[in-house]
Amino acid sequence: MSILIDKNTKVIVQGFTGKEGTFHSQSCLEYGTQILGGVTPFKGGQTHLNLPVFDTVEQAINATKADTSLVFVPSAFAKDAIIEAADAGIKLAVVITEHVPVLDMLHAKAYAIKKGMRIIGPNCPGIISSNECKLGIMPSSVFKRSQTNIGIISKSGTLTYEGANEIIKAGFGISTAVGIGGDAVIGMAYEELLELFEKDEDTKAILLIGEIGGYLEVKACKMIKEKISKPIVAFIAGNSAPKGRKMGHAGAIINGIEGSAEYKMKALRKAGVLVVDTPTDIGAKFKEIIKI
Repeated sequence: MSILIDKNTKVIVQGFTGKEGTFHSQSCLEYGTQILGGVTPFKGGQTHLNLPVFDTVEQAINATKADTSLVFVPSAFAKDAIIEAADAGIKLAVVITEHVPVLDMLHAKAYAIKKGMRIIGPNCPGIISSNECKLGIMPSSVFKRSQTNIGIISKSGTLTYEGANEIIKAGFGISTAVGIGGDAVIGMAYEELLELFEKDEDTKAILLIGEIGGYLEVKACKMIKEKISKPIVAFIAGNSAPKGRKMGHAGAIINGIEGSAEYKMKALRKAGVLVVDTPTDIGAKFKEIIKI
C-alpha cells in the first residue's frame, strides 16, 4: 500500500512540452507512472512523448479521465495552473515549480481547498510510492520497497534522498516519500500527511525531515502526541544557521525562537519523537526501534 498515489493513479502534466516537463515526465513514465497526456496552451492536438497534448486541463481530463496533475509551469503561471486544475476536477496537484509568489500561492491554496483539491508543493521534489508511481524529480533508484517500509515527509529535496538512502542501507524500504516543499506557503504539510501514514497498513514508521523557519514542525507536535501511534524519527536541518538569514528555501529563515532548530527538536522530543543529530544516524535509529 501507499498514500495519495499508486500504480493506478492517472496523471496529466501541466507544462508537458517544456524542457523540465519533458525531461521529468520521461523519467516518471520509465518508473511506471500512468501519465496519459499533457497540457500546453496552443499546442493542443500535437503528440509529445507519444502522448496527446491538450490546450486545457478540462480537455485533458475529458479525454483521459485523469485525477492527478503534475505541474511544471513557470512560476508566473503557477497560480493560474493550480486554479485551472482545481476547476477541472483534479484531486491532487503536485507542484514542482520554484519561486511561486507568496500571494499567488495563498490565493491558489485557498481556491484549491474550496474545490477539494490537495496540493503538494510548490518548490518541492514531488512524491513517490516505491515501485508504483513517481510524480516529480526524485531519483528513482533510491526508493525501494521491502517487507518493512517507512514513510517519509520532508521539507528538503536533497535530504529526502539522503534519508531514503539511509533507510535502505539499514535494511528497510520506503512506502511513500513526500517532499512538501520549503516555501513559506505550501499545500499539504506534516499533520495531514502524518494522519495518512498512520492509517496506511504498509507504513510501519515515519521519517520526518524539517528545517529552520516557520512553525509547521512545532504545530504538528500536539497531533503527534495525541493521534500518532507509529514511531517517528526526525531530523531538523539548520542547527548552526544564523538568525535572520534565509538558508536556501524561502521559508527557511528564523524569525523567532520557535523557528530555530533547537526549539523544534525540543518540541518534537517532548511529543515522543526520536530526534537524530545528523542524517547518517537515521538508519541506525530505525534499527533500534523496529525489527526487520
